[in-house]
Amino acid sequence: MKTFGLARIGRDVEIRFIHSGEAVANLALAFNYREKGEKCTQWIEASLWGKRAESLAPYLKKGGLISVTVDDVHVETYEGSNGKGVKLVGRVSDLELAGGGQSGEQADKPKPAPQPRQAAPKQASGFDDMDDDIPF
Repeated sequence: MKTFGLARIGRDVEIRFIHSGEAVANLALAFNYREKGEKCTQWIEASLWGKRAESLAPYLKKGGLISVTVDDVHVETYEGSNGKGVKLVGRVSDLELAGGGQSGEQADKPKPAPQPRQAAPKQASGFDDMDDDIPF
């Protein structure tokens, strides 16, 4: 089964390296949807592998919004402190940052005031005699 859409990241990414040295990033993804007018959330535990896991890990922070495709979504059983349970797991095949959420450092720092831009000196382009009233 394949799932795709916008998802919120439920916790900061956890990255580890398997014995071959390949990186694996574990993500908790929350997909929101409506059922009978009620807001529902479906969680999927997903993994992102290889160089993409390493390069994207700093940007995958709790609360971030991503556009994601998760392949091989299936049910796994587990045993936790509250007894047995089930969860959906899969492997990320496509991911794009969509915004939302901030890293802790960025959230704590005030944004600097925008600096006024100075107009660039006009260079002779050979088009100085053209009419600027073109309607498109």
